[in-house]
Amino acid sequence: MGERSWLNGAMHAGFFLLLAASAARVAARHELTDRLTVAALTVAAILAALYAAGLALWRTLGTARPIWLGLVLGVYVALVLLAPSFAWCAVPLYFLCLRLLPAKATVAAAAVLTAAVIAGQLRIADVFEPSLVLAPIGIAAMITAVFWVLQHEIRERQGLIDDLVAAQDTLAASQLRAGALEERERLAREIHDTLAQGLSSIALLLQAADRSWGSDRSRALAAQAAAVADENLAEARRFVADLSPARLEGRTLAEALRELCADTERRAGLPTRLAVEGAPADTGDAAAAALLRVAQGALANTVEHAGATGAVLTLSYLGDAVTLDVHDDGRGFDLARVAPGRGFGLPGLRERLARVGGDLTVESRPGEGTTVAATVPLTTEES
Repeated sequence: MGERSWLNGAMHAGFFLLLAASAARVAARHELTDRLTVAALTVAAILAALYAAGLALWRTLGTARPIWLGLVLGVYVALVLLAPSFAWCAVPLYFLCLRLLPAKATVAAAAVLTAAVIAGQLRIADVFEPSLVLAPIGIAAMITAVFWVLQHEIRERQGLIDDLVAAQDTLAASQLRAGALEERERLAREIHDTLAQGLSSIALLLQAADRSWGSDRSRALAAQAAAVADENLAEARRFVADLSPARLEGRTLAEALRELCADTERRAGLPTRLAVEGAPADTGDAAAAALLRVAQGALANTVEHAGATGAVLTLSYLGDAVTLDVHDDGRGFDLARVAPGRGFGLPGLRERLARVGGDLTVESRPGEGTTVAATVPLTTEES
């Protein structure tokens, strides 16, 4: 029966109950041998059969339902003129008109039903009373008003539901786009912090090997370049799988940083050492990976741009936080002249630390070296 099937079912059941009650009233108050009584009961039976046939063929009727309703109304008008006792059956028929007909047709049908009820009651009334006219009109008006108000509220509610569904679809699409963008940014950071720096190191090693080609030094430099290539390949596989850096596998953060210092000194010729202060504490995988990437990025910048003669990493456990300072004695730079958001260097490191609740500060002046300081709270869980 479509939407609001429980209400429609109640109206249909109410029609048959009222029809049966009215027929019983007619049979009880009039002789069954009276021609009008027999005619009224016969027409009532026809109406019941026609109504029931329409319900049984409801889906089949489709757009022909208004035609079926017109037949039902015509039979009912004849019935109520024969026996005004069937007047109450007009109430469920009002609802049926409101459901199936457009507004103007509904008003016309309600007027016909009301007129038929009034005419039937006036035909048997001994004395004219205003209630015989006003009561049917009032009932029809109230039913129509209540139904239209309910229909309006239902349409508004359906509109809100449609808007909510559309908003949910939009939110889901936005979350999907945000997830794709986040994954793209993650890969970009990893590529910058690993592959790009590794390729830069390989290029420097191969250039140095080329300058001393044929010597033992060139072969050693070429071997170092091959080792860096192998490390970067392993890193690429790990960050595609969203795993921790290879240096942290089976090592503590301090051990990984100490190995990084040794590799930087061996490959770039930059003396680099690590100092650890405080009692070591578990930083969590995400925080350890972020601090290691900070050290890698800072040392890569030092080797490529600073012209430094040495670098010092200081890992400090402060009880509620862990800090990592990377200081070099290079040429330094003017922070005010650095273009904000350039590449994935410092901005990428800041974003990586922000994901684990940390922050990054940089101190540098021309001729006075550079210090990159990262801080991560130890109470922050992996995000």
